Amino acid sequence: MTAAPGEGPHMRQLLGAYVLDALPAAEARTVARHLSRCDRCAADYAAVAEAAQLLALVREEDLLE
Repeated sequence: MTAAPGEGPHMRQLLGAYVLDALPAAEARTVARHLSRCDRCAADYAAVAEAAQLLALVREEDLLE
C-alpha cells in the first residue's frame, strides 16, 4: 500500500476536512483512493480520526479552567 509514482502529493493537508466529512464528494473520493494506496497518509488519517474522536469528549467547561 504505497502511493503510485506520479499520483501527486500526499493528502495530509486534507485529512482534517476528510475526517469531518467536509470535503466535496469528488475530493473525498480522491483522498479515499490515496489513503488506500499510501501507508504514510493512512497512518496520519488514523491519528487525525482519533484526535477528532477525543475532541468530542471535551466539554466547554473543561476549556474554561
